[in-house]
Amino acid sequence: MLDFRIETFLSVCRHMSFTAASEELHITQPAVSQHIRFLEKTYGCPLFLRDGKRIALTPAGKVLLRTMGSLRNDEKALVRRMQEAGSQGKTLVFGATRTIGEYAILPALSQYLKQHPDVNVQVRYGNTQMLVDLLHAGEIDFALVEGYVSLDDFDVLVDRVEPYLPVCAKGHVFQKPVSSLRDLLGERLLIREKGSGTREILEKYLSAFNLSVSDFSHYAQVENMHSIVGLLLQDCGIAFVYQAAVQDLLKEGKVKVIPISDFQMHHEFTFIWSKNSCFAQEYREICQQLHSNCQRPLDEVSVQ
Repeated sequence: MLDFRIETFLSVCRHMSFTAASEELHITQPAVSQHIRFLEKTYGCPLFLRDGKRIALTPAGKVLLRTMGSLRNDEKALVRRMQEAGSQGKTLVFGATRTIGEYAILPALSQYLKQHPDVNVQVRYGNTQMLVDLLHAGEIDFALVEGYVSLDDFDVLVDRVEPYLPVCAKGHVFQKPVSSLRDLLGERLLIREKGSGTREILEKYLSAFNLSVSDFSHYAQVENMHSIVGLLLQDCGIAFVYQAAVQDLLKEGKVKVIPISDFQMHHEFTFIWSKNSCFAQEYREICQQLHSNCQRPLDEVSVQ
């Protein structure tokens, strides 16, 4: 169990406010200040920079936050392991983004379950930001994501590199002849919610052309890739998706890749886990096994 003054420090870091930390912990604000002063005296360096009512972490404070955050997360994994000690098997808890969970992880997971019949598995689905939050909270051991994450916080293992494609229904009629990304702005864009890795990647690519999602004439925001694929099949708009989500439909000729010259993109599906975790090596070995269970050559789809 972490020292109660470390819990105070972590609360201040979450809110960047002594007042908010005191409210969360149900202690007085002077008590919060006292806890922080004790830690600064113990470690021999300031943890926060103070500018009036605003505070910011010092470099030393950032080191303490990363380390103690990982220790707190590890504590939850440790409690789970202690409670499982002497039982029939251990429990593995990991996260996957929705696109990966719906289309990419099942072959690897099925192999892992067959290889480890004594292991219980819990899979949590969410967008990239949700899974990062769950990792920081110690609710999951590791995650498989497609969005961008901070390398300061996580160790990573690239699982695969997946084509990211502009697609539409086979019989879709475009508003104008299409040869470039800007020619698609008159179309309805089918897109995931904010925080989704699939959306974040598109937004970053669009920004390189000084464009944004709002530049499309209409959009439909859906928090489920199956629904986006279903809307594609009903010719309700265009979408930018991973090949894994539409690979069978491309082979069946029900959807097609939109032939634009300035959109050639691949992106990594990546395992992540807390960099400072005492279980980091174990998580790496599990992720490596899941990775090895589902290796396949990159299947390029030609533009029709």
